[in-house]
Amino acid sequence: EVQLVEHGGGLVQPGGSLRLSCVASGFTFGDYAMSWVRQAPGKGLEWVSSINWDGDMDYYPESIQGRFTISRDNAKNTLYLQMNSLKSEDTAVYYCALSGSSYWGQGTQVTVSS
Repeated sequence: EVQLVEHGGGLVQPGGSLRLSCVASGFTFGDYAMSWVRQAPGKGLEWVSSINWDGDMDYYPESIQGRFTISRDNAKNTLYLQMNSLKSEDTAVYYCALSGSSYWGQGTQVTVSS
């Protein structure tokens, strides 16, 4: 059974940083691309970032490029999202996902507020 469990959300002030992690199980993590997506209150899903199977290629939308960094540790079956220079508009539930599949985690809340 595929399981994705996110950790690391919380409340942070504007300009601050957070690091999210996602522990994967039930599949060969190192064989697959992974993604982060988010959903802000009252809004639809927004793609945040993706990374290829071995971590040497990563992708971001323009709104996030330069502030967030996706990475992975295949030995630990773990995906990460380092978020810097956080803004109030980054407030959302963040989900990790097995790219191109319907497998998502339960999400972790990130709130950026003073």
